Amino acid sequence: MMEIDTSAAAFVAGMVTSVHCVGMCGPLSCSWAIAGKGGGFMRSTALYHGGRMVSYGMAGAIAGMAGAVPLAIFQHGAGMVLPWMLVLAFACVGLGLDKWLPKPKFLAAGLRKVQAAAFRMKSTLRAGLLGLATPLLPCGPLYMMLALATANGSATKGAGFAVAFGLGTLPLLFLAQTQLHLLGGRLQPETMRKVQRGLALVTAVILAWRLRDTLDFGSNEAASCCHAMNN
Repeated sequence: MMEIDTSAAAFVAGMVTSVHCVGMCGPLSCSWAIAGKGGGFMRSTALYHGGRMVSYGMAGAIAGMAGAVPLAIFQHGAGMVLPWMLVLAFACVGLGLDKWLPKPKFLAAGLRKVQAAAFRMKSTLRAGLLGLATPLLPCGPLYMMLALATANGSATKGAGFAVAFGLGTLPLLFLAQTQLHLLGGRLQPETMRKVQRGLALVTAVILAWRLRDTLDFGSNEAASCCHAMNN
């Protein structure tokens, strides 16, 4: 686990995912901002992203608790599970395999109900509620990161991992929300998808390179045992 900072990797994963969010879900993430600009708009933006961080943290905590028992059973080598799972996750996104991830239909139904209720509210309440409902979005990379949060093995670490991912999505989404009128149709979904995949593949290669020494842990242990026997 010491080979890479997994929270930093989760933050990078959020940045990579936000490229997809702007291209595919940008209008949805801006749909609450109907009441114009100014101070009210910025307050609503803060509530939206605050709601997202809270819901990510809660989902990550639940995932971390769910992974505590399996990791306790397989303690040997558990520290290397999450870093290599992150490598596989980035590679999966880079190869476009994340689109095949299952997306529970009951979550989408829940999201529609939340959206229907939210658009009967004032702008600030609407923004906060839609932010809290973000984990219900049919987003493959988001589900993948929440699944990886289980490898943290505790509620606290799982929550921190998920929040780091959420913070990574924030800069580009904030830019899209505040500059959507300027960006317009310039960001084509296909172009953004290619950028996302390229970034994901580069990140997977970098992480794998940094973790390369962990692959010979078996030979290192054997060498240590031989050294101990000789002494």
